[in-house]
Amino acid sequence: MNRRTIPIIAVDSANNGIAFQGMQSPAAPTDLLTERSSGLIAPPPLALYVHWPWCVKKCPYCDFNSHEAKGEIDQGAYLAALISDLEMALPAIWGRPIISIFIGGGTPSLMSGETCEALLAAIRMRLPLQPDAEITLEANPGTAEAEKFAAFRAAGVNRLSIGVQSFNDEKLKSLGRIHDSREAHVAIEMGLRLFDRVNLDLMYALPQQSLAQAKHDIDTGIASGVTHLSAYHLTLEPNTPFHHAPPALPDDDLAADMQDMVESQMAAAGFEHYETSAFAKPGQRCRHNLNYWTFGDYLGIGAGAHSKLSNHEALWREARHRHPRAYVEQVAAGNAKSTKQEISRADLPGEFMMNALRLNDGVNARLFRERTGIPLSEIHQLVLATRREGLLAESDELIRATDKGRRYLNRLIGAFL
Repeated sequence: MNRRTIPIIAVDSANNGIAFQGMQSPAAPTDLLTERSSGLIAPPPLALYVHWPWCVKKCPYCDFNSHEAKGEIDQGAYLAALISDLEMALPAIWGRPIISIFIGGGTPSLMSGETCEALLAAIRMRLPLQPDAEITLEANPGTAEAEKFAAFRAAGVNRLSIGVQSFNDEKLKSLGRIHDSREAHVAIEMGLRLFDRVNLDLMYALPQQSLAQAKHDIDTGIASGVTHLSAYHLTLEPNTPFHHAPPALPDDDLAADMQDMVESQMAAAGFEHYETSAFAKPGQRCRHNLNYWTFGDYLGIGAGAHSKLSNHEALWREARHRHPRAYVEQVAAGNAKSTKQEISRADLPGEFMMNALRLNDGVNARLFRERTGIPLSEIHQLVLATRREGLLAESDELIRATDKGRRYLNRLIGAFL
């Protein structure tokens, strides 16, 4: 959708302080909705994603929008582009409080403490952050420095996510990582000294990995003292070196055994398995990612960043120009977005389920109507069909995948696409 839409907002204490002006109240009849109405009665929570596109070295399994830094990064020019990008996006989100900020990449820990401070200060000057807003920054152990971590904390970052992937030096080398296990331990220790909330990213089903090796990684992660751990199955993504020249990976049965091991070890250590790949100590779930999975809104700024936004007229997705140089140039020309497309009514159920069904506890059934503008009764036959297959739980109050549904999650989600 090329037409620009700007939401008109008004205070409504019953709906987190904001409602779309001119829209129905929760008690208003649905026939008051106009033809162009999104059907939403209040805007969902809003998060901010900031993309840092550079890394030291591109890993062979990575399909993220990351680029190897060639020489010195012009942090000033990129920071200016981020601020201009944010300012151009303000009309679409004006007045809505930000529940979380996630600075991802790439390797955001390559940025200087001064850049991080200036970035967060610029965001605070332009957006109303909730007092307890979660602010996460991703870090690579190979770029961890005590002074820099301290500067990130002083700038306002209150959650650190460290991309360890493995504590086995042989596996780290096979993954193309620039750090070794010693540097991983050092980064974790530094992070825990400065941040109350630290996440580790680990991977399993690595090239020629045994079950014992995978267990050692998980047990080491648990013993580190972090409050959140993300454990991902290595997948061969298209357009990556691993996809073009696949390494020798564990077979499906061994990978399934690894997944069962991860879940049992994390549960025994007191971690809640709340999402397909996410484990947290009580009260430590990632609020930013929970907003994705519950189909909240998010604005993405930076090279290649994606957004999902909504107002009283429509729900839409948009993306920024991918290459850092092109992004900076296009922002300067007043054209940060490379695409913008309205999410059709037919696609909304699948979009919602693709996210919500990743949550092991599921979501309240009311959330479907609140976040899509569509009554759940409209997809009643699809719900019944997936329940008959044993993929969706038999509950009118909850949308939740069964154990079988989680095992065949792609099949379950596909039923709604």
